[in-house]
Amino acid sequence: MKRFRKRRDSIEHDNVHRWLVSYADYMTLLFALFVVLYAMAMVNEKPFETITESVGRVFQANEIKPKNRGHGDDILDVNSSKTNKRLFGNGILEDAGPELLEGEQTLSNISDARVGSNLTSLETELHTALYELIESGFAQLQIDGDWLEIELNSALLFPSGSSSATNSAESILGVIFDVIGESSNFVRIRGYTDDQMINNEIFSSNWELSVARATAILRVLEKQGMTPARMAIEGYGQYYPTADNSTSQGRAKNRKVVVAISKYGLEKSNLLNTPAIKIEEVEAVTNEAISEEKENEIQVIRLPNGGIRISTRKENENMSENKN
Repeated sequence: MKRFRKRRDSIEHDNVHRWLVSYADYMTLLFALFVVLYAMAMVNEKPFETITESVGRVFQANEIKPKNRGHGDDILDVNSSKTNKRLFGNGILEDAGPELLEGEQTLSNISDARVGSNLTSLETELHTALYELIESGFAQLQIDGDWLEIELNSALLFPSGSSSATNSAESILGVIFDVIGESSNFVRIRGYTDDQMINNEIFSSNWELSVARATAILRVLEKQGMTPARMAIEGYGQYYPTADNSTSQGRAKNRKVVVAISKYGLEKSNLLNTPAIKIEEVEAVTNEAISEEKENEIQVIRLPNGGIRISTRKENENMSENKN
């Protein structure tokens, strides 16, 4: 009985330290875990930024946000913006567009030397110079795309059914020339008529009348010193009305000449040195014409300060009588 008890005590003493084996395995695994976590935390930031930016460009983040540094709610928060540009595929046009040639500093097909004076500035100056005509409804100014259009009623420029420019036309065009004469912008003279058919020994159609009137205006501008290379003629006849031809008022509006000034112009080196007409000469011709005009014809008087006054012969006579 005594021997059996001793053997059991010996066996229990041999197994008392076996828990140390499991504890050591646990500590080893825990150490390995922390080593892996430490290695994951030590990421090279530069390659990580490159990957983040690449993924962000693919998904096109809508808002500009700071670059991700390895933390935050979204790894796609990068400096990228939306774009409608196609990132792949073939182009529709075969032409690749303008090429940058040797010695050229711009990709534009039209250099700055081919751009004339600013149209907005010209419009402001012309509105001041033609203020009375515009207020009375005999002239209109508007910018239409690349053109500044000066619309003049034919009653100011020509007798009925004629293409001979009056002295009033020369006075009005003299004011216009004072503003645009020194610029390089291209000028198009456009003639328009109403739909009343014309057939006389001079003109067989309204087309010919519109071209003849545009030519007459061009000749006046050329005489005053406009560079001929800047100008061209366009005749539209009755086919582009802006008012109703069924009324006399509408037909009167459709009988017009438009001086259209382009955004583009001649290169500075191609401009010719042309003599400018003196204001005193224009005023002398205008004053002589006043005494010869009919009582019911509109007169345009060039004022010393550069403006224009609309009047008739009858009014001028009354003014002379009042002075006497």
